[in-house]
Amino acid sequence: MLVGFERSDDAGVYRLTDDLALVQTVDFFTPVVDDPYQFGLIAAANALSDVYAMGGRPLCAQNIVTFPAGKMPLAVLRDVLRGGLDKLREADVALVGGHSVTDPELKYGLAVTGTVHPDRIWTNEGARAGDRLVLTKPLGTGIVNTAIKAGEASAATIDEVVASMARLNREAAAVAARFKVRACTDVTGFGLVGHADEMIRASKLGLRFDAASLPAFQEAREHAAMGLLPGGLQRNREHWKEKLLAAAGVDPFLSDLVCDPQTSGGLLIAIGADEADALVAAMRGEGVPAVSIGEFVKDPKERIELR
Repeated sequence: MLVGFERSDDAGVYRLTDDLALVQTVDFFTPVVDDPYQFGLIAAANALSDVYAMGGRPLCAQNIVTFPAGKMPLAVLRDVLRGGLDKLREADVALVGGHSVTDPELKYGLAVTGTVHPDRIWTNEGARAGDRLVLTKPLGTGIVNTAIKAGEASAATIDEVVASMARLNREAAAVAARFKVRACTDVTGFGLVGHADEMIRASKLGLRFDAASLPAFQEAREHAAMGLLPGGLQRNREHWKEKLLAAAGVDPFLSDLVCDPQTSGGLLIAIGADEADALVAAMRGEGVPAVSIGEFVKDPKERIELR
């Protein structure tokens, strides 16, 4: 076992030979959008992301489904599975089976198996003081999804957020592989603050966010001001309140944004300061909206400053 539970990494890694290791992960959740096909796309992209975040290549996957049989049309299930299959095909990943159970609530996701060279695994650990932190997707999916449920989000914002959640992190990982990645994870339910905390704990460092550089989906600020904040955001804020240090004068919306739980969020990459600009430029050249959002610091250790 090369990577297990020790540092809350995105997937397990098991060595098979000197130059080949398995990457294994599983993820599933309840619908975040009304359209079942889009839900399938998003759930599959989210599950595959854990393999990309480890520097690996996903090869095959199995469906995991719970479905309220007799209470929801089977056409819904067919569309969810069709969305998942189409995303797997886009990723060149084989569907090799799965498992379903009857349950009062629809849930869908994947167990994914991939490969990685044992010497090229990315983990949460390895950032150094002075390294930059690069994020590859905007923040705010939790806020916008809450607005969607309330009927407040515009069609343009819905399309933008759905497209981002359904987008594979494959291209971002492929570009990053051309650089010296120190550490990597992806941003999901614990929000930017939670997943950044995993990196600083593993690397025994602190982190300073450039508040003005944090990217957000359009309308996220407006919806947050209306109080359309998901419960997960409040839980994240409470859990990390002792670690997140917001400077005086920082926009309160940005404190919301870093705590917002993401669905199928971007990669979070630690890279040397001398390569950060080149990495961001290379990603943007491939259509990945990467942004350098902060710097790892020696002190205060295991604290995240927002300023």
